Amino acid sequence: MKLTIIRLFAPDVQDKIDLGKIWSENAVMQLELSENKRLYAAKFNDRLLGAVQVTLNGTQGVLNALSVREITRRRGVGQYLVEEVLRDNPEITHWTISASGTENHDVMQAFAIALGFLPQEKGWEK
Repeated sequence: MKLTIIRLFAPDVQDKIDLGKIWSENAVMQLELSENKRLYAAKFNDRLLGAVQVTLNGTQGVLNALSVREITRRRGVGQYLVEEVLRDNPEITHWTISASGTENHDVMQAFAIALGFLPQEKGWEK
């Protein structure tokens, strides 16, 4: 099967199990989705491998809790996820990847810079 990026409107039971492998179960239970608070995920073989919470406000977008399951990292999943989120929201002209909750700041910094984001005080901007 092909890796696809999907927007989740209402995660089902299996989605929540998969998201629990990406984030803590507490974070999954606290998800509040709306038109301005979105959830995108990378899906392969009917399982979610990575996810990001997206907050939109006017022409600004923030990528929060960007994470890929550890076993799947360094295979382009995160890059594809970010690229598709940006492509799905062409009205957003200013993007930020939030550093809040980042597991490894140095790894996230290298990842963000490789995608064209610039380091800022609380994350990376493009």
